[in-house]
Amino acid sequence: MIPNRFSLLAPALLCIALAACKTHAPDPAPGATFVLVRHAEKATDDPRDPVLTPDGMARAQRLAESLRDTSLSAVYATAYRRTQQTAAPTAQSHGLAVTTYDAKQPASEFAALLRQRYPDGGVLVVGHSNTVPDIASALCGCAVEAMPDTEYDRTITVRIAADGSAVMERSRQN
Repeated sequence: MIPNRFSLLAPALLCIALAACKTHAPDPAPGATFVLVRHAEKATDDPRDPVLTPDGMARAQRLAESLRDTSLSAVYATAYRRTQQTAAPTAQSHGLAVTTYDAKQPASEFAALLRQRYPDGGVLVVGHSNTVPDIASALCGCAVEAMPDTEYDRTITVRIAADGSAVMERSRQN
């Protein structure tokens, strides 16, 4: 029996149809990642603007090491010495300057500025026990528990997808 034209053409048409269905959609934009920490342990040398203790300096170094393989576009810290000293090792290791932000700026305004300025990439924000939870909450649109004045080891990471959806993760830094 001699095969008809359709039986010879069917496998070829099937391959063409499968190849046409196998289009690859472009990968979505990676979005933004904001890493927020409170400054490291502070000394008692100045009640208004203390420096970091040796333990605090060590914690700042460990923060830089933990973010070594993270792509950062910016590092932000308030004007206080303890936040600047916490941010400095990470900024230096990424070849970035520390951008100073006003600790008294409303968290919602600062978060909006960060989201607008950095729609993708990574940003480290170093703040205070009374500012970091509010900034994280404003970035993710979720509730963030308060941070006691004795807590120095919490890291809050807020990932914002290209579609604007946000996910918050909490971890502890040793």
